[in-house]
Amino acid sequence: MLRVKTGDLDKMGLLFERYNRPLFGFFYHMTHKADLSEDLVQNVFYRMLKYRHTFTGDGEFRTWMYHLARNVLNDSVKQNRSFNFYDVNEVADRLEGGIRADESLERQQENAILHEAMGALSPEYREVLILSRFQEMKYDEIAKVLNINEGTVKVRVHRALGELKKRFFTNERR
Repeated sequence: MLRVKTGDLDKMGLLFERYNRPLFGFFYHMTHKADLSEDLVQNVFYRMLKYRHTFTGDGEFRTWMYHLARNVLNDSVKQNRSFNFYDVNEVADRLEGGIRADESLERQQENAILHEAMGALSPEYREVLILSRFQEMKYDEIAKVLNINEGTVKVRVHRALGELKKRFFTNERR
């Protein structure tokens, strides 16, 4: 990113190749809409170019990138008041061969319940779970992205997992 900042814009392609999938995953887990997630990824890379002068190189690039990603997501939510994070009906997990039909159906049902439970979490809880579990970020990185201390991240993750577990098992009994 430091090279992009100094004008070597060809390096932006390398950054895109390296980070577009993790960003897509972050957005997809937050919105569960593939088309929207692709658009949001493009907006992040646009903002990287536009605001490249703000990258100092003092912190980790990934932290700076996720700050931009959160801003892009928040702007998208503000622009579209009817924004719906999760639509369980759009969930379609495709399981590879080798799993018996009843196991496949059971797994699909569990995934739908999990997605519904994730969608019911507050955005702050959903976000820390996605960053820690799906994006595999460390707590100190998440703290930098969210501008909070690491202890707060640990508490949020703990509470989010508890809330997710409660919602999952409540939904499973229905």
